[in-house]
Amino acid sequence: MTFTERINNDIKNAMLAKEKEKLAALRDIKSKLLLEATASSNSEVTDESAIKICLKLHKQRMETHALYVSQNRSDLAAEELYQAQIIESYLPKMMDEDEIRLVVLETIAELGAQGPQDMGKVMGRLTAQLAGKADGKVISTVVKEALASK
Repeated sequence: MTFTERINNDIKNAMLAKEKEKLAALRDIKSKLLLEATASSNSEVTDESAIKICLKLHKQRMETHALYVSQNRSDLAAEELYQAQIIESYLPKMMDEDEIRLVVLETIAELGAQGPQDMGKVMGRLTAQLAGKADGKVISTVVKEALASK
């Protein structure tokens, strides 16, 4: 079952169960997938690009949640957090900081990076290697720490 088929199936189930909040998150994912399908020459969205779309939607929901919390709007914050959790269920398991640190150290050793001046070279390799598996901010932070100690 493709990612798009899974979303369509879950939309039907959410409609039958009358889960409005879940349905809103799923419809948002579907609309972004449809936009991607029409923007590209293919009518089908790959699972990889679907995951990237979901990562972006999850990040947006979490930023909005933080904004609502800072403005003491707990009612809206709770809804955004719930939708973020729904979207997160479609994402692959993210690597934790220790796992990222191991990959970063291996990559630095492979590339022979000597210090902060090699940040771009290391980040280029890691961004491609860890796409969809780790948050870019965490990767960047770990790389900065590792290169600063060189």
